[in-house]
Amino acid sequence: MTVQKTDDEWKSELTPQQYKVLREKGTEAPFTGALLHNHDGGDYTCAACGNVVFTSDTKFDSGSGWPSFYDVSNTEAVRLVEDKSHGMSRVEVECVVCGSHLGHVFHDAPEQPTGLRYCVNSAALGFEKKA
Repeated sequence: MTVQKTDDEWKSELTPQQYKVLREKGTEAPFTGALLHNHDGGDYTCAACGNVVFTSDTKFDSGSGWPSFYDVSNTEAVRLVEDKSHGMSRVEVECVVCGSHLGHVFHDAPEQPTGLRYCVNSAALGFEKKA
């Protein structure tokens, strides 16, 4: 299932910061996100559509200033897209359900099982705590 909405619909449903990050591919300032220091067990969802994109089991403190995960919730949760914006070559992470920008993935976490660091904006995420 995919979610498609107009810009006006997204603007009415998201906060201005969420809209900037999720729909305009912005980035929140490092060390400011509400979920950066969240250590509760549960699921991290796309803030725009509720798709489960990461779980607390794969979250780790990368020291980067953004929530970091070494794997996605399942292989069909996100789409990876080449991003050559801002004079850099990176891999963007998008929600597969609504196409929202979540962050970027880097191959710089050798201490983690996958070696990957999904660097994600708190503004792009919701959190569903598990008991």
